[in-house]
Amino acid sequence: MRSNIYIVVLFFFGITYGLQAQDDSKDPIEDVLITDRPTASASPTTIAPGNLQLETGGFYTSFEETVGSETVQLEVLGYNTSLLRYGVLDNLELRLGWNFEEGQTTINGRKLMDVTSGFSPLLAGAKVNITQENGWIPTIALLGHLYLPLTAGEDYKPDTTGADFRFAFAHSLSDRSSLGYNLGAQWGNDSPEVAYVYTLVYSLSIAERFGLYAEVYGDLPENNSANHYWNTGLTYLVSPNFQLDATIGTSITEGQDILLAAGISYRIQKK
Repeated sequence: MRSNIYIVVLFFFGITYGLQAQDDSKDPIEDVLITDRPTASASPTTIAPGNLQLETGGFYTSFEETVGSETVQLEVLGYNTSLLRYGVLDNLELRLGWNFEEGQTTINGRKLMDVTSGFSPLLAGAKVNITQENGWIPTIALLGHLYLPLTAGEDYKPDTTGADFRFAFAHSLSDRSSLGYNLGAQWGNDSPEVAYVYTLVYSLSIAERFGLYAEVYGDLPENNSANHYWNTGLTYLVSPNFQLDATIGTSITEGQDILLAAGISYRIQKK
């Protein structure tokens, strides 16, 4: 599992080199690239009509707990967390997402042979921009998705279709900083139980191309304990259409000892 992490890192460096070689646009940044990664918060900004944007990355998470006399560790490696966004109207985009993950369980230092791997259910949905920022009124958008079981691998295939929705908000605090937050709900994992979700992220531009962020997020299931997390990260805008990101985080409540993630976002603009 750990050796696979290095393969993912090398893979992204390879993509980075290739895309940077293809994108010769080094002019001053004009049309700012706004993405829905690496944060858990979705931006209220939609893709311009005719533009296509790919946001993809990899991640590693680990959680260790003691069950009786046994120490159980669950590691998950995501090779692909791709989101494809296409602008249809000035305030409407269509969205498709698909993850490929691999899970490894270790008990008392011994890795189990039964490794789970495969694609997650395909995410299909849309984002609609409702308002633009005007004084105390934030930029607001509504997102909604379905998670289709027929597209998932056997290890990750639920019996029922999942769904989520959320409102995304953003406030400009200054020329260099902003505050974003999401509120919504989700259903899934073959359970009728709704889980209310929230995110809150502070973003700061530390240079023309570098950005920092800090975020808290979580979910509150109706009949189970709440889950709360935090993460922080860095973004680098290689060119107006190409961004790199890196993230580290963990959970506030039990459930995640470490999160490591890296990714790229690339926009193809309508000519």
